[in-house]
Amino acid sequence: MAEETEAASRFERLAFPIGTSLTKRILAVNLIPLLVLAGSLFFLDSYRRQLLDERFKLARIEAQITAEALAGAQSERQEALISQIGREQGMRLRMYDSEGALIADSFVLDEPSFTFDDPVAEPFLEDLARWTDDAVNFVVGAPDAPSYVEPDSTDADSWPELARVRQQGLSQIELRRAPDGTPVINAAAPMGNNGASLLTTRNAVDITQAVRTARSSLMTIILLTLLVSTVLSLYLANTIIDPLRRLVRATQRVRLGRERDIEVPRMQERGDEIGLLARAVSDMTATLRHRIDAVETFAADVAHEIKNPLASLRSATESLPKMTDPELRAQLVDVAAHDVQRIDRLVSEISEASRIDAELSRATFEPVDLCELFANVVARKQDRGETQGVTINVERGDVPARVMGVPIRLERVAENLLDNALSFSPKGGRILIAISQADGRVQVSVCDEGPGIPQDAREKVFLRFHSHRPDEESFGNHSGLGLAIGRTIAEAHDGSLRVEDAPPEFGGACLLLELPAAREMIA
Repeated sequence: MAEETEAASRFERLAFPIGTSLTKRILAVNLIPLLVLAGSLFFLDSYRRQLLDERFKLARIEAQITAEALAGAQSERQEALISQIGREQGMRLRMYDSEGALIADSFVLDEPSFTFDDPVAEPFLEDLARWTDDAVNFVVGAPDAPSYVEPDSTDADSWPELARVRQQGLSQIELRRAPDGTPVINAAAPMGNNGASLLTTRNAVDITQAVRTARSSLMTIILLTLLVSTVLSLYLANTIIDPLRRLVRATQRVRLGRERDIEVPRMQERGDEIGLLARAVSDMTATLRHRIDAVETFAADVAHEIKNPLASLRSATESLPKMTDPELRAQLVDVAAHDVQRIDRLVSEISEASRIDAELSRATFEPVDLCELFANVVARKQDRGETQGVTINVERGDVPARVMGVPIRLERVAENLLDNALSFSPKGGRILIAISQADGRVQVSVCDEGPGIPQDAREKVFLRFHSHRPDEESFGNHSGLGLAIGRTIAEAHDGSLRVEDAPPEFGGACLLLELPAAREMIA
């Protein structure tokens, strides 16, 4: 597959030089086949040759039949036949005796049945047609027929075809060219066994006209097709390239970053791939802006959050050498140790929050049973004595609530939700973890009996470094990143984490984690 892609890329570089615009490429792709089709005009020469071959056969047969008819007729009847045949067939007949002398000429016996057109007196369009004929003949390498010229002598030997007939006794065909470029076909045939011969001359104007008509029709079709193809190509190029150029200009301005509010065109009116691309680029730009704003805000929040414990630690360390009272010195040491722990916790939480997106984008998802996961988290906290006398109940459905995800990250969400509920639960209170599945989604609600979350603060609790703790809890024990990390992990799993109304019997906060069920569970 890689070799085929590389081969296609090499072909494109050869076919279209680097820097060739899409407009030129579209025109080339659409017009080149038509130009190749236009080359078929030159192959009309084969059509002309076929017509000449058929006319040669006809002229030979006509000459032979006429010669036999004249040979069997009385001498006084021969002249009448020559005149009649020449007038009706539109050709010139000349009869020669055994000595090669001219006996009868249809143009002398009767009015000439045809005349050669004078090219000088013809209109410009006829001159243009002859020039086109000559150009095509030159390109295809057609043999140039000799010009038709009446010999000065009227003897049979003045015509090469008659000379061959008298020598060989077989019919002969000779092609010549009239002054206006049309073919002139001479056919010579023997008349009986007495040495007499017949020469027929026909100006095959219809062959030239047939070829010119076919060429004109084909040229008209090709020109119309070229015109339509050019217009459609330009329309297609305009439909494709102009939107792409608008997108390029917008993305370049986004890249330069000189303007804060750069509007990337979404092209809502387009339902094709260009519209999809425009909306995708617009959404990507909005996401990048959001990410940049989030990074800037996060950096400012980090600086602010670390600055407070650093200031406290600095004050304690500066006061410590001056303090002589052992109790006060011990208190300052405790404050310094607490600030160090707080800074360490902040750095760990910040580090984890900053790398969650990158880790999840590369992680391999696997089936995870949320019932088992939450049960294990609760068991560990109970074994370590971290439940503070709070009763934790886990209610699960009849079927395993399996989702696709990263176990260690989903476990972190469970710990954060449980830590948040424990920190707000009163002593001897209850926490309910209810796990259910419906409509292809697995829902986990964690409800406590604490003070609850006001309606206007339900989104603020998911902001980074937002920490509204109970009064009795020691300051600095939480970074305010727990729920923000939990929502980030949930959204990375195509799920959500939000605040819901708690059941009446609890009255505290209720956080709802919702994730898509694994495919085998949906089936």
